[in-house]
Amino acid sequence: MPSPDFMKMLEGAEYAFLRENPHLANKIMLLGLSGSYGYGTNREGSDVDFRGVAMQLPSDILGLTEFEQYVDTDTDTVVYGFNKLVKLLLDCNPNSCEILGLPRDKYMILSPLGEELLQNQSVFLSKRAIKAFGGYASAQLRRLQNAIARDALPQTEREKHILHSVQNAMEDFNRRNPRSGTGTVRLYIDQAITPELETEIFVDANYQHLPLRDYNSMLDTLRCVVRDYDKVGHRNHKKDENHLNKHAMHLVRLLMTVIDILEKHTIITCREEELPLLMKIRNGGFMAEDGTMMPEFYEILDHYEHHFQEAAQKTTLPDNPDMEKVGAFVEKINRHAVMEDY
Repeated sequence: MPSPDFMKMLEGAEYAFLRENPHLANKIMLLGLSGSYGYGTNREGSDVDFRGVAMQLPSDILGLTEFEQYVDTDTDTVVYGFNKLVKLLLDCNPNSCEILGLPRDKYMILSPLGEELLQNQSVFLSKRAIKAFGGYASAQLRRLQNAIARDALPQTEREKHILHSVQNAMEDFNRRNPRSGTGTVRLYIDQAITPELETEIFVDANYQHLPLRDYNSMLDTLRCVVRDYDKVGHRNHKKDENHLNKHAMHLVRLLMTVIDILEKHTIITCREEELPLLMKIRNGGFMAEDGTMMPEFYEILDHYEHHFQEAAQKTTLPDNPDMEKVGAFVEKINRHAVMEDY
């Protein structure tokens, strides 16, 4: 299947913002394919997404202006300001790390300073990737489980499944928010009060002196899990199957990527070697007739999860990035930005 002419696309009127916006014009360090074309898992009709990074303006560094990112929703293009991308990379944010792991032919724009950024990707990598990618993979697994549970389980069993996911989400939240330990939350199933349900989840909460913003974040965490389960109505089951397969593929792909980071200290976004497996998952090769995933898929998932846990224990990555090296590199790039030497 021939790919679109991406360079010709960028020359079109839809992408005029890349040439006309003052934070982007002549300041883009690199711009590459994202989404399925970036991963190599594109199919006919796949959307074209671009992600990149641009130099700061001198006034962003020395003056009163600031630039974090430019988002064009019509073309699904996101270009980060260099300083914003650095912050994301320091946390090993998966979506940001992927920008630095493409094959060279998937970069439509790559300046000499962009090339330096690619060559220095290792200074940003640390054991923070374990939590960052593990959290993304956990969220992807919950989406996968949610989609299956909505269709394949009776309401009372589905409620148990929701409770399990909510409890896991709360454990993740408490690990990330130490201040949340100022009280207790009890989650349990009982006879439903809501008329259309047989059983439902109830909560008993007791908190003292908990910051309101932390409490709101906790509620958002729980709300997102329940909302994913409760998306019902006039549903297109073929579309749901496509989403289910896509979630399953991304779950495995995330694990493949973080394993490379932990073992090889490098980011590999386009999974060429594993492409046959990923495309088999994406195309429904592990979906059973009842709309659930076959046992073979979970065997594959178990293999990669075990590999991930083993790599997390054995990795020689530092606990945190070497901030002296990061600082020196950031200063070098921003000196070029201030001097407008790019």
